[in-house]
Amino acid sequence: MSTMWQGCLADTDYFETRSSGGHDYGVWVTTPPGYDPATTPTPAVYVVDGNFAVGQTAPLIVTQADPMQRIQPYIQVSVGYAGEEAQHWDRLRNRDLVPPGEPVAKELVDAVEMGFQAGARTREESDAYLAELRDTHADAFLSFLTAELHPRIERDYGTATSGHGLFGYSYGGLFSLYAWLSGSTLFGSIGAGSPGVIGENSRIFAMLEELGDGLPTAELHLTVNDRELLGDLTVYQNLAKNAATVLHRLTSRGKAVTSAVLRETHVTGLQASFLSYLRTCRAR
Repeated sequence: MSTMWQGCLADTDYFETRSSGGHDYGVWVTTPPGYDPATTPTPAVYVVDGNFAVGQTAPLIVTQADPMQRIQPYIQVSVGYAGEEAQHWDRLRNRDLVPPGEPVAKELVDAVEMGFQAGARTREESDAYLAELRDTHADAFLSFLTAELHPRIERDYGTATSGHGLFGYSYGGLFSLYAWLSGSTLFGSIGAGSPGVIGENSRIFAMLEELGDGLPTAELHLTVNDRELLGDLTVYQNLAKNAATVLHRLTSRGKAVTSAVLRETHVTGLQASFLSYLRTCRAR
């Protein structure tokens, strides 16, 4: 990492890797200050949407030394996109973070069109964004994280054998729910921030029904933002309502899922959601 970036993201390494499916990823690995794997092997916490999330979440590694509320040691592995693809991270994430067969909600299509009308995206960019949502592969991305990337992190950074975590926000939160419901055994705790369960016909609800009472054992922490629920954007209203429905269906089955309502918008809620996950699932 360059001197400039090292100053912004202390104790952070960066490398690029290609998945067996032929996709290129950028990976930031942030270790606790003075980390020595020979004496204190530490679990990894995987954070998706690395291009957007690493600057907001990696600095929170200092919470491990907070004398007022210390967090269990962890190595943060932020996963994003590399090279020229990095500038298209907001549409490429659709391919990787959305479950296969997830319906494209009308409210989301309307929100993308609203963005085009407001000049946030060109027509070409808007069409490309929606195109990625029609061919989604969260299953392949989950396999990449667990079967390809984690063994490298384990080898190069001497991680602990258990206690690993996963955090995602928005569509990353949708991916977190998908990973949890898929029964991945790598993660002991999972944070799902404002998960993008936009439609009532989401695959998440189908997966819940398919599991019946055999729910995963990993801890799950779910957050939403009050401005999503109380604001005037339908896509965010639906997201918050459906996240609450997921929560209620889990708790009605006796699953001890933790949750929080944060005083944020959808855009500003990422860091607060990650901190809520740390405080709830990884406190000492």
